[in-house]
Amino acid sequence: MKILITGSDGQLGTDLCIALKKHELVPLTIGDGDIADLAFIKARALKHRPDVIINTASFLRVDDCEDQRELAFRVNSLGARNAALAAQEIKAKLVHISTDYVFGGEAVPRSTPYLEEDKPSPCNVYGASKQEGDGHVRRVCRNHVIVRSSTLFGTAGAMGKGGNFVETIIKLAKERPELRVVNDQVFSPTYTHDLAAKIAQIIEIEFSGIIHVTNSGACSWYEFTVEILKQAGLKTPVVPITSDQFPQKAKRPRYSVLGHGALQRLGLDDLPPWQEALADYLKLKGPIQ
Repeated sequence: MKILITGSDGQLGTDLCIALKKHELVPLTIGDGDIADLAFIKARALKHRPDVIINTASFLRVDDCEDQRELAFRVNSLGARNAALAAQEIKAKLVHISTDYVFGGEAVPRSTPYLEEDKPSPCNVYGASKQEGDGHVRRVCRNHVIVRSSTLFGTAGAMGKGGNFVETIIKLAKERPELRVVNDQVFSPTYTHDLAAKIAQIIEIEFSGIIHVTNSGACSWYEFTVEILKQAGLKTPVVPITSDQFPQKAKRPRYSVLGHGALQRLGLDDLPPWQEALADYLKLKGPIQ
């Protein structure tokens, strides 16, 4: 199988290249071209004619999306549409990576996992731009898989963020006498190694539609931080605070846990618990300075 991967040098893209190494890969790095340029992605698709296009390209700095709304929609919405148009033209399957942040804007806060069929309701520009991109994929490309995931961490680090939350917390814990971390936003941290392995399974089966893929379990940023420091052997105190005590430009969902109904219906196993995934990540990543 020939597979074209956009953002192949990113956090997820790097692990996808490893998970899919038995296939013929066409990696497109961020420096190779602009996903928002239709001519670029179409030319690459027509040249290589892959069986599958995996679009990981995204503008994911959530607070920056509030100030750079045009860029957020250009990459996350127009870019998704372009990938869908390219895939449809060559009759390829499109696997598009989406986010739990398409949820969280409901008037009544959620307390149970979101299902694939639930109506999106984003609460920030990033989520809105991803929701619009998902809509383009569904309308434009007949053979598509939209993979929603959450709070990714991987050994390559997030290129757009200069690392990931795990790395940032360990570095800060070594610099500060204590950490103050939000305890009223709940989600499912996800290891890109595990996500990439599951995507490798999904593209091998006959499936089209939306599928939620995260590591099992859920936690708050505070709980995630406590576990990170515990596994890293660091004793820095962590103080739980509310979102109101840590104002940010972009509003975050108070609850964005994704249910795995589609995985269950397909007979595919859940990913390991996020605590196990974190342990695997730290072992592979090695010392973080």
